[in-house]
Amino acid sequence: MTDNKQIRIGIIGSGNIGNVHMETFKAVPDFVLAGVTDVYLPLAQARAKEHGIERVYDNADQMLADASIDAVVIAVSNEWHAPIAVQALETGKHVLLEKPMAIDLPSAKRIVEAERKSGRILMIPHQLRWDAVALAIKEQTQKGALGHIYHAKATYLRRKGIPGWGTWFTQMDKSGGGPLIDLGVHMLDLTLYLMGNPKPVSVYGATYSEFGPRKQGIGTWGAPNWNGHFDVEDFATALIKFENGETLSLDVSWAGLLENDGLPSVQLLGTEGGAYLKGNKGKLLAEKFDRQVDIELPAPDSDEPRVNMVKHFLHCIRTGQTPMTSVMTGYTNNLILDAIYRSSQTGDEVKLNWNIE
Repeated sequence: MTDNKQIRIGIIGSGNIGNVHMETFKAVPDFVLAGVTDVYLPLAQARAKEHGIERVYDNADQMLADASIDAVVIAVSNEWHAPIAVQALETGKHVLLEKPMAIDLPSAKRIVEAERKSGRILMIPHQLRWDAVALAIKEQTQKGALGHIYHAKATYLRRKGIPGWGTWFTQMDKSGGGPLIDLGVHMLDLTLYLMGNPKPVSVYGATYSEFGPRKQGIGTWGAPNWNGHFDVEDFATALIKFENGETLSLDVSWAGLLENDGLPSVQLLGTEGGAYLKGNKGKLLAEKFDRQVDIELPAPDSDEPRVNMVKHFLHCIRTGQTPMTSVMTGYTNNLILDAIYRSSQTGDEVKLNWNIE
């Protein structure tokens, strides 16, 4: 698609994340919010009225069968990511697929295969990459200001932040995991990007479930279902090794008795310099003339990472360019997540198998 006609987009899933996408697409006039659906149709109808969306579809099947829809946003529970994404690609739709790309590695493989056959764009909306401070740090790494980045540390720690206790968020068969697949996938994606996308080769990890089973550490995101259950982790830690010897340490939590402010954090250690990012603030670290030099990266006045992300999605649809957060970046994240969970179960390091066939 190379013309400049407005892209007609449908939103599958009308919950909190789906609503965020609706607000974002309204800010980009090259898109038309042409349709919305949800398993709870009254919510979809309310969103359509709120955002001026043309049509409410009875279900995802009905939307995907409509040839007038050019692209879809998939913002549903993790267990449905792969089935709907594969169907959307097979019906000729471009896809913006919420993270994690898939609930598990086999599902991720199915999405990769479908994307390769479809000739359509599939993008994962990892908005942290589009934060202005992250982009400023990336610019410096590309210029070589940090030298060789040999280690990175990524954290996303919440002391009391379990979302929707007892809902799909906390059920392994519906979510695929806890904070590791919810928050850790963001930190993996951002940190790998800032490091220059080194190839991961092995993982050692551990997960813990200390507070959720006792109904402690409950956060404010999502209404709890006390008749449900909690069988995912509430803390995860991992060490990832890369092909050329680099390493990445990862710590994420939904709950834990720790000091934190709930902000994503990345530290990069390079031979010529370092970088630190926390929330929407950051700085570059160096040593010049035997003195420490810290360069603050002030937060911009108007930072709209999601709008910039959606504009990139539009550009990729129109030009055929591979998205910055492509299907293979999603697959890489799923490959690492799968290895961390397996390592936690066995207690051993897991070698990564890159064979998709």
